[in-house]
Amino acid sequence: MAGKVLIFGGAGGIGAETARLLAKRGYLLHLVGRDEAKLRIVAAETGADYSIANVEDAGAIARAVSEAGSPLAGLVYAVGTITLKPLTRLSVADIERDFRINAAGAALAVQAALPALKAGEGPASVVLFSTVAVAQGFTSHASVSMAKGAVEGLTLALAAELAPKVRVNAIAPSLTRTPLAQALTGNEQMATAIAGLHALPRLGEAADSAALAAFLVSREAGWITGQIIGVDGGRSTLRTKG
Repeated sequence: MAGKVLIFGGAGGIGAETARLLAKRGYLLHLVGRDEAKLRIVAAETGADYSIANVEDAGAIARAVSEAGSPLAGLVYAVGTITLKPLTRLSVADIERDFRINAAGAALAVQAALPALKAGEGPASVVLFSTVAVAQGFTSHASVSMAKGAVEGLTLALAAELAPKVRVNAIAPSLTRTPLAQALTGNEQMATAIAGLHALPRLGEAADSAALAAFLVSREAGWITGQIIGVDGGRSTLRTKG
């Protein structure tokens, strides 16, 4: 058996797709999410255990980690927000919520899981999620870019602090067809226009990022840590139209 992986955001989107891939590769899984009905479906598909928790609640994070047990081979924090508002329309609540869910929640999840991550043969793997918007700078992304920028800083800090027992990396996708992004991807005209901005002109699918997440968890990625890796159709680095 490959070990147990704790997946926050395992009820849908990239987290659920990562769970499916890891289950096929022999990993035991513990899923965490807010929607029990969706968690139950993914758990049935993957043989996972699960906990119901809101990552804005530090106590709920600690409880979910405790329920996952020890040791842990990996932790995937596939939780996020997409708050798209001009700076003048952002409220304190918007900014604080984005930070709590994206950055503080990730830090608290790793903090709570650290004894279990260090308990195995190691090195264990932590996979966090950023966004292409941190590196690129997009209008109306101030709040989410700040929060995900903090995730990138957290990734590098923890990769240094927790080496060599725990590897820490982050994935930075471009717009991906997930339930979280439905407001953008559900408008086909808008989706087509955004897809055309990529060197590989389509939107991401959950499987694109999940494939990298599953690889980063695996021992095949055993010499990779402290990296922010784009899954973005080239959008972070390439401009194919003048």
